[in-house]
Amino acid sequence: MLIEALTLQLGYNATLVTIGAMMLGVAAGATGTFLFLGKRALVSDAISHATLPGIGLAFVVMVMLGGDGRALPGLLIGSALSAALGLICVSALTNRTRLTEDAAIGAVLSVFFGVGIVLLTVIQSMTSGRQAGLESFLLGSTAGMLWDDALVIAVGGALVLGLTLLLRRPMTMVAFDPDYAAGSGMNVRRVELAMMGLAMAITVVGLKIVGLILIVALLIIPAVAARFWTERVGIVVVIAGAFGGASGYLGAALSATAPALPTGPIIVLIAFGLFMLSLLLAPGRGLLAAFLRHRRFQARVHVRQGLLALAQGQPIYEPLTLRLMRRRGLIRADGVATQTGQAQAARAALDERRWQVLRSDPAQEDAAARYDGLTPLETILTPDQLETLDRAIKPGLVT
Repeated sequence: MLIEALTLQLGYNATLVTIGAMMLGVAAGATGTFLFLGKRALVSDAISHATLPGIGLAFVVMVMLGGDGRALPGLLIGSALSAALGLICVSALTNRTRLTEDAAIGAVLSVFFGVGIVLLTVIQSMTSGRQAGLESFLLGSTAGMLWDDALVIAVGGALVLGLTLLLRRPMTMVAFDPDYAAGSGMNVRRVELAMMGLAMAITVVGLKIVGLILIVALLIIPAVAARFWTERVGIVVVIAGAFGGASGYLGAALSATAPALPTGPIIVLIAFGLFMLSLLLAPGRGLLAAFLRHRRFQARVHVRQGLLALAQGQPIYEPLTLRLMRRRGLIRADGVATQTGQAQAARAALDERRWQVLRSDPAQEDAAARYDGLTPLETILTPDQLETLDRAIKPGLVT
């Protein structure tokens, strides 16, 4: 059954939900990149929690007008208006009081969420609200999703993705250096509002699938995972979109194989799995790469110390140093230096003496700062600099 779900063979409705979740994930990953790079991840949390009162009020208004209170477009409009009000409150508290942005976010998040919970409780006591199922917007649910609902989510995700790609350059500048962006004539406030608006749009669109509590994870986790793989913003956006899309696609497909499994949490768990893989296996920033770099550095230090010991005629007692030097053919099994080991030991001793002369010369301060004690000086200094150092070394001290 899992194969059928992954190949979109579980029926028309399941296919629509899966494609809609994938589009949502791609847009959320790409949009969340700029929030993450701009160190504004908490804003998405405030936006998501601020949608709950709007959902409740929209349901009440639609019922009072004689319509279906569960109509998704109406609920999304209500959540969007509520989220916009939440953003305005955060902005006002930050700009017109002494509160920092994180304190303002905490206040708005808790108050709006509390009001939303009260509204949902009141709605449950209403005759028309007992089967409303509004609690599904907390953690997300695709059960009973209609074709129109899936279409709204897919189209909404595609539109947000398109706007994100269109505004990526100004949002990148503002995320990294708002002062430079302002000095370049850019309207930083307008770009920040556009960034928040896109995050709000993704939050509103993703309420049905992921839920308001977990949508922040779909915005931030793919971007954090993507950051492990590259230093370039454009590639981070692409990778984050791919991770978000994969999370949405796989999560919706897995949820379709077992109706009891909630879609939103499954999507977030898959996103977390991609984050863990990135944390462990990314070639530049991953833990495995960092561990291997540390081991290589450790080996270089041991070999360097062993060569200096050989040059000075001192015995080597450290087992790891002996093992590394035997492996590189620098010493024999009995601990006696090979011809290669003697040559490298002499060069290590010469570099050590050159270094002593180099750091004592104020004119060579820049060159001395680049020497790490392990890299051969020939790769750092010019031949003229090396010749000057060698002339300064007394012949009796050159090994």
